[in-house]
Amino acid sequence: MKIEEIIALTDADIVKRIQEERDAFSGLEFQKSTGQVLNNSQFGKIKRTIAKMKTILRQRELATKNAK
Repeated sequence: MKIEEIIALTDADIVKRIQEERDAFSGLEFQKSTGQVLNNSQFGKIKRTIAKMKTILRQRELATKNAK
């Protein structure tokens, strides 16, 4: 997911997407434990996507805090 796509989302949507990504990550970890993962690069992609979303949420939080 690109930054521009994340910025276009609302805070509630971002939180929902973060949870979906965490669920996907858990599923990948389960697949890895059973030896079914074909592409290990998915772990890094999911982690980076979650980090991007959390960064946008934090930037918005600080922007509203500084606006007051």
